[in-house]
Amino acid sequence: MLILRCPYCGLNGEETELSPGGEAHLKRFGPGSDDASFEAYLFLRNNAKGVHFERWRHAYGCGKWFLAARDSATLEVYGTYPAQTSEPPADIFARIADRGRG
Repeated sequence: MLILRCPYCGLNGEETELSPGGEAHLKRFGPGSDDASFEAYLFLRNNAKGVHFERWRHAYGCGKWFLAARDSATLEVYGTYPAQTSEPPADIFARIADRGRG
């Protein structure tokens, strides 16, 4: 079972308490962008096996959105962080790199 720690309330939430929100750190193109850019934002994802940065909502807890880094094949969680963060924190990248060496 997938368990993620909410960075806001500090509780560990099982996947039944959370709502997935898709890929994190996507760039949305504003007014005046072409249809292909908007289509790519809405629908096109790599969905590769391995590390993903995702949006999650602590639906049955504090209700806030947060971001998580996890491996889609093993469900290993590298960390969670606030949704307003523009890029993953350095310590999460370090954990991912360390895991690759082990």
